[in-house]
Amino acid sequence: MTAVNVTTDGKTTVVEDTTTNTVSITTTGPQGPASAGFVFNGDAKVESSIVYYDSSAGEFKADTTTTKLSLVEGGNF
Repeated sequence: MTAVNVTTDGKTTVVEDTTTNTVSITTTGPQGPASAGFVFNGDAKVESSIVYYDSSAGEFKADTTTTKLSLVEGGNF
C-alpha cells in the first residue's frame, strides 16, 4: 500500500508521495446569482408541509394550511 501525506497551509496543499502519480485539482465553478423576489416564510412549518405562494403576504409559505394530508383527502388546491 502507498502512503500519502497531505498537509494544507492556507490555500496551498502539499502532497508528498514516494511513487509517481497524476493528481488533478479543480475548484468549484461560479455560483449563480442570488434569487431575486423569492421570499420564503417557514416559521409555521409542520410535518409534510407543502410550499405555496400567498399573494396577500407576497411570500412563499410552508404551514398547516397546505400539507400532503390536506391535498390527499380532498383539500382545497
